[in-house]
Amino acid sequence: MKSFFSIVLSILLLLPSFGSFFVYTSFKLHQDEIAKTICVQRKLVNNSCNGRCELEKSLKKYSDNEKRMQNNLDNKVELVYIQNSFIAKNFQFPETNYSEKSLFYTLEKKTASVALTTFRPPSFLI
Repeated sequence: MKSFFSIVLSILLLLPSFGSFFVYTSFKLHQDEIAKTICVQRKLVNNSCNGRCELEKSLKKYSDNEKRMQNNLDNKVELVYIQNSFIAKNFQFPETNYSEKSLFYTLEKKTASVALTTFRPPSFLI
């Protein structure tokens, strides 16, 4: 069961990298229909395009969409939660001074690595 989920998740992770392959395959499967109906040069006698102009448009549209999605991901603001931690001395808790200081900090750039505690998933998920 674990191997099935790992295979499915691997396929889902690799699927976006095959986008242009899917566009090209779809074009090849429907090339005759595209050349007869959609192609700009379909009415010319010596048509050497055979729908490739539509393939170029589809690939350009796909790459523009991919660039737009990448720009959206780059513009996201990361929110980092900083956990207040303390060291107990002689098993006595230190005095707490409450302040109006925010516990959240927003970053415009990507963080290198901030981890004060290690996340351990529940054992039934492992």
